[in-house]
Amino acid sequence: MNDHVVRRPVGGGMDRRGFLTAAGLAAAAAALAATEGRARAASVARPAAAGAFRVPIEDVRHTRTWMAWPDSTSIWGSTLSGVQSDIALIARTVAKYEPVYMCANSASAAKARSVCGSTVTVVATIPVDDCWMRDTGPVFRTDGSGGLDAVGLNFNGWGNKQTHAKDALVAGRIASYVGVPFTSAALVGEGGAIEQDGAGTLMATRSSLVNKNRNPNRSQAQIESAMLSAYGASKVIWFDGVVGQDITDDHVDATSRFLAPGKALVQMPLASDNDVYAKDARKQYQVLSAATSAGGARMSVEQLQGPDYNKIRSGNADFLASFANYYLCNGAVISGQFGDTRADTAAKATLARLYPGRVIEQLNIDRLGTGGGGIHCVTQQQPVA
Repeated sequence: MNDHVVRRPVGGGMDRRGFLTAAGLAAAAAALAATEGRARAASVARPAAAGAFRVPIEDVRHTRTWMAWPDSTSIWGSTLSGVQSDIALIARTVAKYEPVYMCANSASAAKARSVCGSTVTVVATIPVDDCWMRDTGPVFRTDGSGGLDAVGLNFNGWGNKQTHAKDALVAGRIASYVGVPFTSAALVGEGGAIEQDGAGTLMATRSSLVNKNRNPNRSQAQIESAMLSAYGASKVIWFDGVVGQDITDDHVDATSRFLAPGKALVQMPLASDNDVYAKDARKQYQVLSAATSAGGARMSVEQLQGPDYNKIRSGNADFLASFANYYLCNGAVISGQFGDTRADTAAKATLARLYPGRVIEQLNIDRLGTGGGGIHCVTQQQPVA
């Protein structure tokens, strides 16, 4: 789904989530027009100010985690049951630490309950097209005084690449389910495209957001202004990214993550890797190392070594092997492991050092990875107000 260090096919390569039937294309086109219109017409979210709403960093306490149950063979084909097993594994693991709410189509709710088990709450009243809740779900905000609201990023199928008539409505429907105010941001994007430190600084790739397939005829300055307003932030650290090589146009959350205000990590490729994603990761590290936070402090940047793609279990060209695409839940870090034993062990040790006091859970999610996504991609946190 979103990666900077994964080997991907060049020249029109797309993972299985890009597969569309003719009917799906028609629905996607209609939804694209609708989401673009909403983004232009939407009221801009509250700006950052004392007591104003902002998106907190992910390691704050959560009320619950939101996920989505995939059931489309037109998207996943013969791998659907394997992907469902991986989604259920992630859900059950997170549920050891905090409540998990799984949105599922009514026809699939019983299957979701059966595979996920009793520790996961299945919500059959919020229909979905696919499992990428990071991108389709609401971005929750807090005001520091007990207030909670949500922002929608007008999901349009990663630039009209996949059917999304249901997924375009997920953010607002979850906000309604929770009972919090909902605002549509004045841009089109996805949660995986934007990282926040909770203290005024964002990270994003131009390739994903400053892109005519999301925000046509919008300048970087206009898009940045909308992002800052939606997230309650004051600065964006931009990376160039990689255009057109994966369905997301290079999301940031598989390579660069915030650890704390003024502190980040970057998943680094092997020294011998020299594809466009390896070059992009090295450039992100350079940009971050020279950047300052919204508060003016020089960014401190940690390195998280990526695996050797010749040693991982999967040989799928679209496979995402991102340790950095981990999810923080209450008391734990949920990350992938990919079969390069040395790299898996080193990544676990690095995450334990960076997140002392948290349990580090490493999961085999190879079937999900064939869709180009990871654990962060399929989870969305609802912070405690």
